[in-house]
Amino acid sequence: MAFPVGFGWAAATAAYQVEGGWDADGKGPCVWDTFTHQGGERVFKNQTGDVACGSYTLWEEDLKCIKQLGLTHYRFSLSWSRLLPDGTTGFINQKGIDYYNKIIDDLLKNGVTPIVTLYHFDLPQALEDRGGWLSESIIESFDKYAQFCFSTFGDRVKQWITINEANVLSVMAYELGMFPPGIPHFGTGGYQAAHNLIKAHARSWHSYDSLFRKEQKGMVSLSLFAVWLEPADPNSVSDQEAAKRAIKFHLDFFAKPIFIDGDYPEVVKSQIASMSQKQGYPSSRLPEFTEEEKKMIKGTADFFAVQYYTTRLIKYQENKKGELGILQDAEIEFFPDPSWKNVDWIYVVPWGVRKLLKYIKDTYNNPVIYITENGFPQSDPAPLDDTQRWEHFRQTFQELFKDSFREDSIMIFKNCPRREPCWNIQVIRGILELKQGEFLRFPPECR
Repeated sequence: MAFPVGFGWAAATAAYQVEGGWDADGKGPCVWDTFTHQGGERVFKNQTGDVACGSYTLWEEDLKCIKQLGLTHYRFSLSWSRLLPDGTTGFINQKGIDYYNKIIDDLLKNGVTPIVTLYHFDLPQALEDRGGWLSESIIESFDKYAQFCFSTFGDRVKQWITINEANVLSVMAYELGMFPPGIPHFGTGGYQAAHNLIKAHARSWHSYDSLFRKEQKGMVSLSLFAVWLEPADPNSVSDQEAAKRAIKFHLDFFAKPIFIDGDYPEVVKSQIASMSQKQGYPSSRLPEFTEEEKKMIKGTADFFAVQYYTTRLIKYQENKKGELGILQDAEIEFFPDPSWKNVDWIYVVPWGVRKLLKYIKDTYNNPVIYITENGFPQSDPAPLDDTQRWEHFRQTFQELFKDSFREDSIMIFKNCPRREPCWNIQVIRGILELKQGEFLRFPPECR
């Protein structure tokens, strides 16, 4: 398979998932430390990230993997509480700075471009104790943290992600309570957290723009998780409308304010307002942006960072009982096509990514697009026969590179800075090192 000239291969990690050293060298606790230490089967087999892949002490080994893979980019996240143990600049942990300086410097010495995420779900516990993302005070805390990172690392880091998958965090943590702090707030918490996440991102973008961009010449955005959504019955008008509505709630809820006009999609506002009224609320459960906030939020992204894994079918589901919840507000249900192959929640639907990219291009004025995550899960223990994984990538790339992709006029390659499209495969050392240093080898068919 031929790849375009300048095509970028990357790997992605997240601090809590790989670093370990949860209390080493002055690091403060994050919400995931608290959450996993409480036990009660909150996570699979009560596992924690106390050790994880040990990247805090084994970075040199990770670097060897990065070099062996021939990566052009490496995306990683900073641990907020490793740098600022209580979440504020009142105490700065120099050993945390030293750790990330080494990663950045080592990458650059080896010709690998760092893409740095400021926040990947691991809020300092001290800030969660003050209300976390449900409290408006988090906006200023995040902005100060962002400014600290831009000032400390921005002389070398030119591509920043402020918040990873804000649309996932708001729902999983503050709507459903499946992520820390683990307390569900059905129908309210997800919206409040999302409101503050959007404003925090926008504030930090403006801080970079006004204080650092002229000298550092970098780019800043946030990453959004996106499942492509198709009507379950393409001949059903109600399913067609439900699928459109689902995309508005799922992707456009965050993307439209940031990329278009500073406000939520109209159908989202009307659906939630209508449901809120039926449920006896005096006003909509969805907070409103002021006119000043809309101006502040609009246009606060230098590229569109999207994370695609799979596709789902959408069916209209009337909320007859007036139940609280985001799905209930959207009046949808979602499910996979039973004919799609899958491992766990990821169903292999290669054409979904092309449809998603075309939607982003058409809806958001043909932005620069980075696919900042994509991948396929592995069973545990990981098998040496990696056929399912490489077949997933082969089919996905074929879909992206075929003529119909060009016919759709999705210019992901042309539009990326310096003609360096960045395809990001989420891999960590624990996936690559299968048995005592025996590295994964792709079969000849996919080389």
